[in-house]
Amino acid sequence: MNSEIPKQFLVIENLPVILHSINAFTEFDPSVEVIVALPESYFSYWRDLCIKYSFTREHTLSKGGETRFETVKHALSLIRDDRIVAIHDAVRPLVSKKTIEQGFRDAVTFGNAIPVIPLNESIRWTEGRKNQPVDRERIRVVQTPQVFDAGLIKRAYGRITGESFTDDASVLEAMGETIHLYEGNRENIKITYPEDLLIAQSLVKSLS
Repeated sequence: MNSEIPKQFLVIENLPVILHSINAFTEFDPSVEVIVALPESYFSYWRDLCIKYSFTREHTLSKGGETRFETVKHALSLIRDDRIVAIHDAVRPLVSKKTIEQGFRDAVTFGNAIPVIPLNESIRWTEGRKNQPVDRERIRVVQTPQVFDAGLIKRAYGRITGESFTDDASVLEAMGETIHLYEGNRENIKITYPEDLLIAQSLVKSLS
């Protein structure tokens, strides 16, 4: 991002990205319990941010680990097994109410629910100098929130030792579970590069 501060703290439309993301869930259900996982070195920064932006919503701070796997595993330890838990990237501020709602609903039925969207561009598989087209109709782009029966995903994180997973569904799948997919929303982009921030800002304006 070419930024001195983590991307979740960058501001779009007068509010840090992470607060947009949290607000999406609390607007869906005011009673939702919020856990914010951050490196401990940013706890003080976060508290100052809450004061600056008058964020008074009750929440729990969870100490981040050296890897994403460790961070999620520790945060999950704060959740009761009989709950439904949504694990969401802080830098996806444009997740829709419909996407959140369906994720929770489907997770109750299937034990997990992962939002995905179809590709709208041609893609090619590459290996060295060789390459060939891939049928994009069979490919889906994975989003968050990834929603789970809390007891189930906690067992997966307790049994699986590898830390190379890029998402939580892969951890659950490694335990032998089938992953349930549902359609997400295209606006639910992950802010990774500077141009993503501009796109997100434009979308927040148009959707507000």
